[in-house]
Amino acid sequence: MGCPNRGETDTVERIMKSRPAPLIPPRLRALLVKVPGLVPVVRFLRRGPLARDRNLLITLGVLTLLIGALAARVSTEWFSPSLLILVTLVGGLQLRLRSLAVLLMCVLASLAYVGAVLGVHRIGLGLMVTIGFTAVLAALMARTRGKLGVQGLRGDAMLLELRDRLKSQSELPPLPKDWGAKVVLKQAGGSSFGGDFLVSMRDGDQVELALVDVSGKGVDAGTRALLLSGTFGGLLGSVDDFLQASNAYLHRQRGDEGFVTAVHLRLDLATGEYTITSAGHPPVVKLDAGTGNWEIASAKGVVLGVVPDLHCEPDSGVLRKGDALLLYTDGLIEQPGRDIDAGLDRLLGEADRLLPKGFRDGARALVNSMASGHNDDCALVLIWRP
Repeated sequence: MGCPNRGETDTVERIMKSRPAPLIPPRLRALLVKVPGLVPVVRFLRRGPLARDRNLLITLGVLTLLIGALAARVSTEWFSPSLLILVTLVGGLQLRLRSLAVLLMCVLASLAYVGAVLGVHRIGLGLMVTIGFTAVLAALMARTRGKLGVQGLRGDAMLLELRDRLKSQSELPPLPKDWGAKVVLKQAGGSSFGGDFLVSMRDGDQVELALVDVSGKGVDAGTRALLLSGTFGGLLGSVDDFLQASNAYLHRQRGDEGFVTAVHLRLDLATGEYTITSAGHPPVVKLDAGTGNWEIASAKGVVLGVVPDLHCEPDSGVLRKGDALLLYTDGLIEQPGRDIDAGLDRLLGEADRLLPKGFRDGARALVNSMASGHNDDCALVLIWRP
């Protein structure tokens, strides 16, 4: 067998250098291997897909029993049984439900040992009730995480990521300097999730956006809004008739999950020409800078998902210097005991009062003014041409 050439030697050296350095030095590893029983224990702790859960259970179980022994034999001031509350909370956040049940048995055994040595009065009824309540809370958390299939606080992190994605989708694409736009979303109860959302895209001078309102409000409608925002965002700009494609998708879905309304705007930034189509959504209004009046768009159509073939009557026009388009959801104009037309009249009256002070700041003030006194999801999109 010949000696390796220079190229092969360089390759081997590069591979050896690219390997991460061992966590344990070779000499120390050789010494630890000679310890009786250490290698089987390490292999057991690292074996199987649930090794992390098992190792944490062993750690918390030993800690629980150690707290009980130290509290009973050393001092309840330094090693108070109340420390078991923290151990139980950590178990509820990190362990599976079965492992948590084992940990709770260790907690019970630790408390029983302290009571047997020092007397039950040294534990106290209040501490027992608190630990019991904490155990129930930990079990509920572990059960919920078990259904989600996540560990620790990963479920909350996933919700935060979904919220951020929904928020980023609701931002309009950058517009030229001779155009302005403002989006205001206000969810019911101050929640991060709601049934109103916006999807938009820009391709050159062509801008498309869709304002969607899912039935319900707050977190109850937020789950459907998260699902539909991804679907509608993919359809927008990919099909010629956005509302028709959205209606076909919703009509294929099974189950009665409430209605969905939407308004679709296609705008040419070069000419100012626009086309509006609506599916059961409140009418878009246009500010005519020449007359100073608000004009109600005639676009109308049936709520999405009700009929297999959606027929919409579009409305078109041109935005000139000083003109503006106002898109909104029914949370701004609909209130119990008040007619929708009266709500629209109030919206236009508030728009006359607030928007002349500045479109960008006036949009937020308009939403706050219309949303005061009731709890509902509200959304507003204002596009203007300075």
